[in-house]
Amino acid sequence: MGWSFHRVGWREWSGLAAGLLALASTFLPWTVLTADTMELDDALAAQAHSDVVRTAWHSDFFSWCPPILLLLVGAVMVAFGQSSRARTAGLPQLWLVGAAVSLLLAVLGWSLIELQFGDQQRDLFRVAGVSINGGFGRYVGMLAVLAAVVFPAWDILAGRAERLAAAGRKRRR
Repeated sequence: MGWSFHRVGWREWSGLAAGLLALASTFLPWTVLTADTMELDDALAAQAHSDVVRTAWHSDFFSWCPPILLLLVGAVMVAFGQSSRARTAGLPQLWLVGAAVSLLLAVLGWSLIELQFGDQQRDLFRVAGVSINGGFGRYVGMLAVLAAVVFPAWDILAGRAERLAAAGRKRRR
């Protein structure tokens, strides 16, 4: 029996959707420089946009790796999720581990956001009153990662409940 779009469940599609959302977030502002004063803010606005706002692709490993990992895990879920053999062999657990690794990398990326810039740049930013902050894309990416952690946990619990219900029906016969 071949693969079919119709046999892929909503849980598997949610994994792919989280990966696609995370991938889309990499093209949004990921790291943004902001200033403490209006004069400095005007000076930042006069700079090239790519010097002040970075996408995940122009940031660091911890910016582009979690979304790509989520997308790969989501694609695996759609490709193999309709197979009951793969699901009982631990596919939802693999999904959870992949999502948890993505979450860990995303949290590391957020906590190490300043390391995208060299020591001299960071010192200059500190003296000038420029802050290095997460942009809108980083928030959207983190939302996708959090959803990608919740969905497999939900999938594992739902699968366990289905197995328990089936075992209860079997005992009543």
